Amino acid sequence: MDAVTALAALAQDSRLAIFRTLVQAGPAGLAAGRIGELTGIAPSSLSFHLKELAHAGLVAARPAGRFVIYTANFATMNALLGFLTENCCGGNPCAPVCTPACVSEKEST
Repeated sequence: MDAVTALAALAQDSRLAIFRTLVQAGPAGLAAGRIGELTGIAPSSLSFHLKELAHAGLVAARPAGRFVIYTANFATMNALLGFLTENCCGGNPCAPVCTPACVSEKEST
């Protein structure tokens, strides 16, 4: 995980909104059209922003029939959180880790 690339991708309002929407959707993910509806981002811009998030490793895409489903990459998100909190609390382990509620601990490892 490249922290600078991930942080740069999230440093743009539309990409941050897209990523937060995908985190809320969980592992099931969302079709691009639905992401656009929920975020109010036009399809032409949405495609560009999804590509940037995918390049940063924050978003994955999978085909589902005639749709493409996008999901947040929770492993990359957790690695970024771990990097940001690595020296938190005087070096004592306290790094937050997110496991989507709809995924068991076993599935997320």
